[in-house]
Amino acid sequence: MRYLPLTEPDRAHMLAVIGAPSLDALFADVPDSARLDRPVDLPYVKGEAEVERILSRLAAKNTAAGAGPFFCGAGAYRHHVPATVDHLIQRSEFLTSYTPYQPEITQGTLQTVFEFQTQVAALTGMDTANASMYDGSTAAAEAVLMAHRVTRRAKAVLSPGLHPHYAETIRTLAHSAGVDVVRLPLGIDNEAEVLNHLGPDVACIVLQTPNLFGTATDLTAVAEAAHAAGALVIVVTTEAISYGLLKPPGAMGADIVAAEGQSIGNGLNFGGPYVGLFAVRDKLVRQMPGRVCGETLDADGRRGFVLTLSTREQHIRREKATSNICTNSGLCALAFTIHMSLLGEVGLRRLALLNHQAALKLRSALEVIGGIEVLTPRFFNEIAIRLPVPAAPLVDALALKGILAGVPVSRLDPGAGMDNVLLLAATETTQEDDIAALVSGLQEALA
Repeated sequence: MRYLPLTEPDRAHMLAVIGAPSLDALFADVPDSARLDRPVDLPYVKGEAEVERILSRLAAKNTAAGAGPFFCGAGAYRHHVPATVDHLIQRSEFLTSYTPYQPEITQGTLQTVFEFQTQVAALTGMDTANASMYDGSTAAAEAVLMAHRVTRRAKAVLSPGLHPHYAETIRTLAHSAGVDVVRLPLGIDNEAEVLNHLGPDVACIVLQTPNLFGTATDLTAVAEAAHAAGALVIVVTTEAISYGLLKPPGAMGADIVAAEGQSIGNGLNFGGPYVGLFAVRDKLVRQMPGRVCGETLDADGRRGFVLTLSTREQHIRREKATSNICTNSGLCALAFTIHMSLLGEVGLRRLALLNHQAALKLRSALEVIGGIEVLTPRFFNEIAIRLPVPAAPLVDALALKGILAGVPVSRLDPGAGMDNVLLLAATETTQEDDIAALVSGLQEALA
């Protein structure tokens, strides 16, 4: 076969070299529950036109975010992305550009990376940012590994408000590095609970604001206590628009910020690709994963841009690499930068205020429904409510009516004991008739 050129002797020789008894042994770490004991249930051969028709029918079963009232959040948010963003990122200079190792021919790419870093550092209130990462969850995991390298301690404490998917990503990567991860049970407003688990072996605490439940918290006091115990403070943010209104992590004492930048310039895209934001204090920059682009002067004294730090070093000295991140979400980072440039500081603050106002309207409307309790005490654009019935079946019922009524906590963490808790987000795209439709649907479902 054209794409499977190895012969059986070739495979046997490769297995002998790496010391594996069989091909199946290479998959020993994959749990049995994740393996198929039969071929994938797909037709073996279909023509291009047939495949297109089949996939189109499957796609038509989805309810797109813009098809009706939409209140899903929980780490991925629907925002308006100006048409200018999509137009500019498709220019051939950007679309075809790759890793900018040769600055003499990639000045445009390097400049956009430099602008992206500048914007991220300003938004987060930190000293330095890198040239983006895959997404927010892997950025958080890389932050924990970085704290492990810096402190030479081997424990990370995850706060009660951290998104469960972020916690699982951290646990997966930390396991390979020998870092013990202590994840505290989900909580709506108790980020300070991490302080009860500090000790001489704790490398870092991981906090989130606004947290999974939308609770916005000033983490300054928690950060100070963690620093006194010798632990680094990692602050996670899943809603980047919140930086336009809330106190930035750098002003609260964060050592590392790991965030999801999808909200700025990038659509929901059914889950990705997204763009991870990563920013640190200057003293930690040499342990930061990824790349850093810097401003310089060329031989003729002209302004130019170049990769100044590439601490991962896979392409030079792999054994000294700080990370296995092999590239960055360049096109998504470009979209982020273009959208931020269009907004500017004033525009971002106005956009953030619109989001908060939409959430206030949502809360006011929900509070009049009998049996519903709003749980989130302080919020930006997302709130948690407790229903008198399990949230998941109710969400499914409303989806059949064209209303995407949020994310049940049980979907994110089935064992948390929060089956009746529902997360709802409101953004600048949320209209008053959307809220009215949600209220009507909830009242009918709960009647």
